Amino acid sequence: QVQLVESGGGSVQAGGSLRLSCAMSGDIVSINTMGWYSQTPGKQREMVASLTGGGTTNYADSVLGRFTISRDSAKNTVYLQMNNLKPDDTAVYYCNTVLRWARGTYWGQGTQVTVSS
Repeated sequence: QVQLVESGGGSVQAGGSLRLSCAMSGDIVSINTMGWYSQTPGKQREMVASLTGGGTTNYADSVLGRFTISRDSAKNTVYLQMNNLKPDDTAVYYCNTVLRWARGTYWGQGTQVTVSS
């Protein structure tokens, strides 16, 4: 099992920045990919950014060039640096990990990001 605890959400004006953190614990050595997803009321959760254990990143088109996913292995933490935020970025953001060998997918509790115009 893996436990994920997000932090760093909040309210910011358009054009501002936030950095989300996801502290990971448990079966970290089995992690294959890490990612951040966003969800707004009435919509499905959508991938924002992902990072493989080998360092390959993938981003949603809407955040490309503005958001950066990274990992600090020493701190067992994944980050999402969010720059030039837009009101459309307002959502609850969830940290996600997928383990190797079909050991499961895990989610954090979510952190609210609100961007005002």
